[in-house]
Amino acid sequence: MAHQAEREEIEARKFVDYKDVAYLRQFTNPYSKIVSRKRTGLSAERQREVTSAIKRARFMALIPYITA
Repeated sequence: MAHQAEREEIEARKFVDYKDVAYLRQFTNPYSKIVSRKRTGLSAERQREVTSAIKRARFMALIPYITA
């Protein structure tokens, strides 16, 4: 859940890396679900990049699929 100042910093990043777990956790809720674009305030292109990176990180077991 990013605010305006954080959105600008997020949009300024050139590359979304699946190994940057701390950055990707900003876009998941406490139950490890991916937060919607409406809540994050990202552009459609950036949201797709973040979603793909989260899915790759889950596959590589860096982020859990479900947190109970």
